[in-house]
Amino acid sequence: MTSIKDIGKFFLFIITGVITIIVGSFMIRGTMHMWDKPKDSKTDVDDKD
Repeated sequence: MTSIKDIGKFFLFIITGVITIIVGSFMIRGTMHMWDKPKDSKTDVDDKD
């Protein structure tokens, strides 16, 4: 029984790590888009002027 529990904990650890990487990549993308938007809006305003 202990080996089955250990295998379960190992798979849970791997699944948690994969989910963490996916969520982190989405957070980094969101931050990059937040940084890009003000720059794009400033250049659009400068082009219109």
